[in-house]
Amino acid sequence: MTAQHTWQDPWRLMLVVNAAVMIGVFLHKITLPPYVPYIHLLVDYHFGFSKRALIGALVALFTAKVPVWLVFALGGTAWLATSALFIALFRRTFGFSAETTPLFVFMAGSPFFLKNFMHTLGHFDIYGCALSICLLLVPARSILFVLLAALISIVLILIHHIHVLMYVPTIAVIVLLRYYLVAGLTPKNIATGLAALLGLGVLFLAAQFYGTMPIAEAEFVHHLQERMADPSRTELLSYSYIWYQPLAKEIEDTWARMPTNLLGVPVFALLIWLHTPLWRYMREQIRALASDRHQRLVIASLAIVSLGYFIMFLIVFDYSRWISNWAVCMFLILHAIKTLPQTKPVLPIAAEDRKTTFFGWIITLIPRVGIVRPF
Repeated sequence: MTAQHTWQDPWRLMLVVNAAVMIGVFLHKITLPPYVPYIHLLVDYHFGFSKRALIGALVALFTAKVPVWLVFALGGTAWLATSALFIALFRRTFGFSAETTPLFVFMAGSPFFLKNFMHTLGHFDIYGCALSICLLLVPARSILFVLLAALISIVLILIHHIHVLMYVPTIAVIVLLRYYLVAGLTPKNIATGLAALLGLGVLFLAAQFYGTMPIAEAEFVHHLQERMADPSRTELLSYSYIWYQPLAKEIEDTWARMPTNLLGVPVFALLIWLHTPLWRYMREQIRALASDRHQRLVIASLAIVSLGYFIMFLIVFDYSRWISNWAVCMFLILHAIKTLPQTKPVLPIAAEDRKTTFFGWIITLIPRVGIVRPF
């Protein structure tokens, strides 16, 4: 493909612009203080079992002092790995051609996806996405697939227990579509699935209600300072209260912010609407499924995943992150849907349609969605 052809093809040009936007988001991100991501690298299991401590505990195995730049190094590595995994997944599911380029732009170039993960560099959301993609890439031929999904879910809950609503439902959908709809229901795989769900539920409850620090906050902060490469930067410990805040307090804070945060809902609705060509393509993929039962299960699965995000909206106020990850989950589930038997091929997103091209340019130029409020 020549450079001249790239400049003449709007969809390939969008890919170039998206790459430039991502670089710009990264350069802006590294100028910001990493308050929440950095403290997550400091917290470990020094005082016993704790929520949100797995990544910090792993870091502690390799270094006693945590520099601030490690946030960007680990976050950047996770971002690059996720990008590579998604490219591999897209190639396997849809292939790369002129016909599939618009679909790739609406996914990879979406402000909900890689660009927003760049803006939230160092946060834990991306690990759920990356591990879900791994589940979409590995074979799903035996009960080992269910056990692998359970192990991944355990890791995600130990990273942050909110993954039980954020990515664990999507992982369950991937297991349902890739394994159970193919292997069928047997006593063995039903028992395995139920045991996995029960175990994950117990782990979540333990993290949520028994994962607070058992010592005074001042002692906890002192331990974190001992792990800092630069203990003088005490402002980076301002979120230590997270490990002491009960669920009731999180809900109270969320509802206190609700009137102003709801002002962003029309913006979220507009961003979702800009992805209309993608949603139409997803709808046609569902309609093309060979089994009515599969269609009903897919629709129910999409509703359950969306319900999980609605519950998060009521509990934690990082709305821009939640809506972005919801969209990412829809992208990933589309890949799982494509693996099911179909009665007919689905036409790709129309590359020549002027409205579709306009939407593609708009989502390309939007650099990110944000963390709490839009942009």
